[in-house]
Amino acid sequence: MDGAIFFATKYGSTAQYAEWISAATGLPAFDVKTSKVDPLGYDFLVLGSAVIYFKPIIHQWVKRHLAGIEKKPVVLFTVSGAPAGPKLDRWIAKNLPQPLVMRMQHIALRGRQIPGELALFDRVMLSIAGLMNPDRTAAREEMLGFDYMDKNSIGPVVERVGLLQSAKP
Repeated sequence: MDGAIFFATKYGSTAQYAEWISAATGLPAFDVKTSKVDPLGYDFLVLGSAVIYFKPIIHQWVKRHLAGIEKKPVVLFTVSGAPAGPKLDRWIAKNLPQPLVMRMQHIALRGRQIPGELALFDRVMLSIAGLMNPDRTAAREEMLGFDYMDKNSIGPVVERVGLLQSAKP
């Protein structure tokens, strides 16, 4: 089967993961903000998205293209400071179409946040969130930043892509 990676990034972590996954699998990678490539041309999709303000930023693109992707196998990788778990799962379920959420495979990858590279609004919002967050470890990360980027963490995505590539159409 023939697949492609479609991703949405804000500060570059998701783009870096998409590049690594592309290199490991041979799939083409397309930034949904700049590419006009139609996902209908592929048998399966790997969607990548930063999660910002409790929402995968690819959600509008997914809704616009839902008719073309709702029946295809989909692997979603999200990139954020939040670890895999119920909180992140709720954010995904709340912001993506439920039929897609029920069928897709989701893999959470940890990203990078460098406060000096953020837009002023994002820096202010993260500072406020950090002051209000009862989880002191997460609060420190929101205010001071973090870097969890790890090329080796793409393994589960690459493995699922391999299974899809070897499946008969």
